[in-house]
Amino acid sequence: MAKKEHYHEKLECGSFYHIYNRTIDKQLMFKSNENYTYFLKQYNKYLTPFVETYAYCLLGNHFHLLIRIKDELTLNILGKSAHDIVAHQFQKFFQSYAMAFNKQNTRVGSLFQKPFKRTIIDSEDYFTQMVFYIHANPEKHGLLEDFRDWRWSSYERILIDKPSNLKKDEVINWFGDRADYFNFHSENRALIVRKSY
Repeated sequence: MAKKEHYHEKLECGSFYHIYNRTIDKQLMFKSNENYTYFLKQYNKYLTPFVETYAYCLLGNHFHLLIRIKDELTLNILGKSAHDIVAHQFQKFFQSYAMAFNKQNTRVGSLFQKPFKRTIIDSEDYFTQMVFYIHANPEKHGLLEDFRDWRWSSYERILIDKPSNLKKDEVINWFGDRADYFNFHSENRALIVRKSY
């Protein structure tokens, strides 16, 4: 969904980004439910103090995130730029997950491609489409018949009334209400073009 030259946008306070990455060899980065859970746990540990999360989807060998970099005051650490701080936190997060994954799978070496890809979300329509795009990924890759049944995305979690770090209310309100959120996703399923995984 992004032009190649935009894959490495500079991260700025207050801006929204589509963040995505995959394994270096296109092999699985999630081999069990525990892997998915640990990935989310480490993400919260390393990134939640610096970014707000609006949507996510974890798939076999890659992931997608829709985030907003928190405001300048939140990120004022030793005069470093928002880009340096958040990029460093992502690196720590990737290293933390890779170390645990490698130990569990008797594997050595890097797990993720470098640098991680990111595109800026620069319009309201792009934000709307990106929420759907991220949620639709499991169906797009043929992992199941209906992306709404995928356990490891924010689609269903946004609809659950339970406190979390996910910006649920903001996403629901963006679409209008819960019914509008549900209907937008349902109506756009016809646009999904499946590809081999």
